[in-house]
Amino acid sequence: MFPNYIEPVFRPPSEARSLILQVTNGCSWNQCTFCDMYTQPQKKFRARDEAEVLEEIRQAAAIGPRFEKVFLADGDAMVLPTRRLLNILQAIRTHLPWVKRVGSYCLPRNIRKKTVAELTEMRELGLGILYVGAESGDDEVLGFIKKGETWQSTLDALLKIKQAGIASSVMILNGMGGVAYSEQHARNSALLMNEAQPEFLSTLIVSYPLGDQRVVDGFNGNYQLPSQHDLFVELRLLIETLELTNTVFRSDHASNYLPLKGTLGQDKVTLLAQLDAAIHTPERIRLRQEWQRGL
Repeated sequence: MFPNYIEPVFRPPSEARSLILQVTNGCSWNQCTFCDMYTQPQKKFRARDEAEVLEEIRQAAAIGPRFEKVFLADGDAMVLPTRRLLNILQAIRTHLPWVKRVGSYCLPRNIRKKTVAELTEMRELGLGILYVGAESGDDEVLGFIKKGETWQSTLDALLKIKQAGIASSVMILNGMGGVAYSEQHARNSALLMNEAQPEFLSTLIVSYPLGDQRVVDGFNGNYQLPSQHDLFVELRLLIETLELTNTVFRSDHASNYLPLKGTLGQDKVTLLAQLDAAIHTPERIRLRQEWQRGL
């Protein structure tokens, strides 16, 4: 019976109305200390059988044009070989011709062995957006959280994606550097985004529902989550340092105390003013309460 998901399944907020097609299970890297998304036994990484995936696409045709987007799950569908991804995209185009965009999470390492020509072919078959969890632009922080990436490897992937004509939506984690590395985390993350100029940029606040011991151990014990005030200060430094020309910015994820929306750079002054109010007069603005926040 379609869909045949291996739970839990995650997707970006902007893919809420998408058909989720689970082409892989789990995450091929799955070493990041801050992430508990794919730690359950049933989420051990594997690529799903290609014939099974193609059959699910054919079955999805019976749903009819009630969705215009498809999201390829799980954590890094782009790890699949190019041939298999092209087969999946071609099947979506053939059996679901009303679909306007296909999206996927993407680790920077997924892109290293894929050429611009291959990515361009995927874009021509409907791959329109890749969600890249950069998390930080600071090499020291990236090492502490065992991301397996660097400032340069993330930039290389984002530039290759852009060259292929695919939109990128980048995530930076507010608070990922802790108190000790907050300033360099914010500043270097902004400098990375300035070089990449992604189409979309968002931030969310790190949280550890299963505990933060792995994170603390990764920082050699030198990790403390910043206070609400300090998170606002860090986010202000990030936005102040950003020099973007036409990037849609969002910090409206349920984890954020202060929802922010705008386009950078035209709304930079407005966003900074909102953050200044949150920093200096938080009692005068409407912030999310702890019970209103979520993952």
